[in-house]
Amino acid sequence: MKKLALVRPVLASMLLLSACAGANQTTSTTNKATAAQSHIAFQRPKLVVGIVVDQMRYDYLYRYWSKYGSDGFKKLLQQGFNFKNTQYNYVPTYTGPGHASIYTGSVPAVNGIVGNNWYERDQKKVVYCVDDKSVQTVGSSSTAGQMSPANLKTTTITDELRLATNKQAKVIGIALKDRGSILPAGHLANGAYWFDSPSGNWITSTYYRQDLPEWVQAFNNKKLADQYLNSVWETLLPLEQYTESSADDSPWEGTLAGEEKPVFPHNIPALRGEDYELIRSIPAGNTITKDFALAALRGEDLGKDNVTDFLAVSFSSTDYVGHTFGPNSVEAEDIFLRLDQELAELISEIEKEVGKGEVLFFLTADHGAAHAPAFLREMKVPAGVAVSNTVRDSVDAYLDKTYGNGDWVEKYMNQQIYLNYKLIFAKKLELSEVQQRVADYALRLEGMMRVVAASTLQNTNWSSGMMSHVENGYNAKRSGDVVLLMEPGWFEGYHGRESKGTTHGSYSNYDTHVPLVWYGWNIKPGESSEATAVSDIAATIASWLYIQEPNGSVGKPLQVYMK
Repeated sequence: MKKLALVRPVLASMLLLSACAGANQTTSTTNKATAAQSHIAFQRPKLVVGIVVDQMRYDYLYRYWSKYGSDGFKKLLQQGFNFKNTQYNYVPTYTGPGHASIYTGSVPAVNGIVGNNWYERDQKKVVYCVDDKSVQTVGSSSTAGQMSPANLKTTTITDELRLATNKQAKVIGIALKDRGSILPAGHLANGAYWFDSPSGNWITSTYYRQDLPEWVQAFNNKKLADQYLNSVWETLLPLEQYTESSADDSPWEGTLAGEEKPVFPHNIPALRGEDYELIRSIPAGNTITKDFALAALRGEDLGKDNVTDFLAVSFSSTDYVGHTFGPNSVEAEDIFLRLDQELAELISEIEKEVGKGEVLFFLTADHGAAHAPAFLREMKVPAGVAVSNTVRDSVDAYLDKTYGNGDWVEKYMNQQIYLNYKLIFAKKLELSEVQQRVADYALRLEGMMRVVAASTLQNTNWSSGMMSHVENGYNAKRSGDVVLLMEPGWFEGYHGRESKGTTHGSYSNYDTHVPLVWYGWNIKPGESSEATAVSDIAATIASWLYIQEPNGSVGKPLQVYMK
């Protein structure tokens, strides 16, 4: 009994000490958690800068590496985090859908941007992705400002930032192309600005505001476009150093309007017409975009308070040059070498204004590009062009033979066939049967690899592979009845088998594989070969800003080395 009496006080003491220790540990843990939460709550960048390079293939990061400077692409890769296997997960891959996917974290099936243009059956007309006749141009007398994000069905990460901050965050979108500015800026932006070729001004629409801010007016008054169009486009380096490209005068290259040959130097002052359209197709288009982005940074005081702002910049001239001259041209190489310098200045000036380490940058592209088919055939690689009118006429003739004469095909675009429902129902035909017959027939056409009926897409689900890309790109209200997938190296064209330059829009890696590099705020250097989707970008930004992801998001937050 005495021993037991002695044990109880000792045990009680041990329990008391344990309880005290547990209480202290719990308090300590709670304090740490509270401190961590407090720390997290204020760890947001002052500014997010989204940089989209139109038609930038992933391999361009490395193809011209030896000729890049140290403060542009190299700085992003060496001091940032590079996702080397980032792909678009839908088809077709165009500028409108690309920008929409980046900023909505979604796919055309959900956000509704199924192409740069698509056919609206009810209206029986082709609709442009940001067209809006209910608004007017601000900054010019042209109709180029009758644009808005009205056709975009979901929110963007920039919308969510505005909503999360009760509209205290500022969001500005900038690009030569209206769609490259409007879709990233979203529905709630403070401003979206694009270039107006008739006037040479940067403009917006009454969707955003009734007049141009003073800083935009001041920028337009400088008439920089006139200065840039008065300069000859020479190569940045001696021509013989462009060893990554084909000969300057190649048969598969197109020309600038008014030129006889696709060769340097390009005499821009002599080629310039009455408007400013030509600036889009030369490096100066990227230069003036950078100039305007820096003017917006200062004019809007972006990144100057404790609420995160967002600047979305898209460089469009790379796309115009790529379409005209092709990916293997000296022109394509030269514009990327020059863009490298523009990026170096853009990053440097933003970091000076806002503070190094206070800005989160990301760089990606809206799509890639195929090699010119004529170039590939010269290299003994199978390739070709499926001429749109030939595809349409051939399908129409087949349906005439099968069901009797009629205007069976209302529209062929985006590698999709839109059938005439009124005629099909008038003849009391089953729509799904007609779709499948067309799919079976179209597969016989030259250059086709697979053809899918809309009825199949609506009744089947693919979790991976090529068909998941088709499903992600298909929107029942805006897409066609039959989707055509072409052989690798083939693309849709309008000028026959020897089409000049290049295009994009396919499921192939040359169209879907794009850069994704994060740099700046809290980002540690590193790289990953993990399979990632462009739709992951918005979810990642949302996780870092502690805000809702866009309401149509299908992406996941990426794991990046953080400081």
